[in-house]
Amino acid sequence: MRINIIAAVAENNAIGKENKLLYWLPNDLKRFKALTTGHTIVMGRKTFESLPKGALPNRRNVVVSRTVAELPGCDCYPSVEAALQSCSPEEDIYIIGGESIYRQTLPLADRLCLTEIADTPEGADAFFPEYDGWKETVREDHDTDEKHHYRYSFVDYEKKN
Repeated sequence: MRINIIAAVAENNAIGKENKLLYWLPNDLKRFKALTTGHTIVMGRKTFESLPKGALPNRRNVVVSRTVAELPGCDCYPSVEAALQSCSPEEDIYIIGGESIYRQTLPLADRLCLTEIADTPEGADAFFPEYDGWKETVREDHDTDEKHHYRYSFVDYEKKN
């Protein structure tokens, strides 16, 4: 089983505000879809509730919740451990948030697929954990354009041995 964490992270590690993403970056959304389609995505209940149309298509949606046992189009588990145990050994798993799920899975992850955004937003209330001790393996820098109001980079990291 390969555990990937995918997130869009500001310079101060901010990832959200009031259960919403901080940034609308079409290329980030395309990358997210390309990487996660056909795989299992694992998220917390609040992240699931933030999805505009519910369960994401063409993926196995796994939700970790201590309070909800059933959600349409999802497999629900009471803990991260139970959610990961439900996955097969050959599966590529993508952890998609939120803050608590990222904190719990960072020590277990094999790879980080981050969109690092050149901005420090005001009022964020959800943050990605520190990820020192990871080795950058791929970086693709992007400038601003008519659809992207911030510079950003797609950066992959793997655990340092």
